[in-house]
Amino acid sequence: MNFELTTLADLNKLPFDQIIDVRSAAEFAKDHLPGAINLPVLDDTERATVGTIYVQESRFRARKIGAALVARNAARHIENALADKDGSYQPLVYCWRGGQRSGSFATILKQVGWRVQLLDGGYRSYRRLVSKALYDTEFPTPVVILAGNTGTAKTELLGRLRDLGTQIIDLEGLAHHRGSLFGEMSQKQPTQKTFEGALAFEIAALDPSRPVVIEAESSKVGKINLPPQLWKAMRAAPRITIQAPLRDRANYLARVYIEITENQDKLLKTISKLSRIHSAERIEQWRGFAQDGAFAQLAAGLIEHHYDPRYAKQVSHQNDTLVSLDSLSPDHLDQTAQKLARIAEAR
Repeated sequence: MNFELTTLADLNKLPFDQIIDVRSAAEFAKDHLPGAINLPVLDDTERATVGTIYVQESRFRARKIGAALVARNAARHIENALADKDGSYQPLVYCWRGGQRSGSFATILKQVGWRVQLLDGGYRSYRRLVSKALYDTEFPTPVVILAGNTGTAKTELLGRLRDLGTQIIDLEGLAHHRGSLFGEMSQKQPTQKTFEGALAFEIAALDPSRPVVIEAESSKVGKINLPPQLWKAMRAAPRITIQAPLRDRANYLARVYIEITENQDKLLKTISKLSRIHSAERIEQWRGFAQDGAFAQLAAGLIEHHYDPRYAKQVSHQNDTLVSLDSLSPDHLDQTAQKLARIAEAR
């Protein structure tokens, strides 16, 4: 029995205990359905071997060897990853296009007595829905942009807005990158397809009658490209711009960029990348701050001489709603989030 995924919103209410992706580890790493686990019935080497035999020697021999490998791997998964599943277990299984790999695995699981269904069309059916949502369809919800100079706690405010019930999309969280030269996180960035799948999943869960708040970004977040329909909506959206004193912003950055400041070698290398646009004297001063652990001073210098001048060139505040903060303390951020929520909902 096949299960047809007709909308991405269906992913929020799937009647299954688990989603199993039986493709190879390399295929899974490129992209997969949200929440899926990887139980390959052919690993990368086995898949390549069977494919070569299929093309160059004999289709029958390839199928025979493939069947033996699938059975062997399926037995291993039943004995290990699925060992604790009882008789009521009901998984959804898929491969690339809902063909032999997922069908073979599902047949074996059904013989155990589990209520297995195949994803109709496999991974490709899911990917078509993602592409349609991000590339072929206008963004479905009114957008409000949360903007502001570097260090104005925009990402933290976004999280507080979510806690208040405001619809938000955290692009930096989905992309695992803060969107600047110093923005690398400890978690590796996802592939473009994985990012798009996670983004499309969040968009599908939005209430189109209410606005969604998104932090201001360029068209790329690290190595990730924002899909064109989202980027179009962001460029046309009204903006709320946060302002805060430079000293508070510098202290804030020194606290939240701990992943960078704890790795001095990486921090020094990143500072050196700015040598083509800043004087040798300034670069050396910044490197000195980094070596001495004077991270607030380093952040202040970067804000004043690097980030703020570039932000001023790129952004006009003419039509922005300005929200000025005297402090970036937790209490002030709580109050600001409540104010932002009211402004956003009124848009």
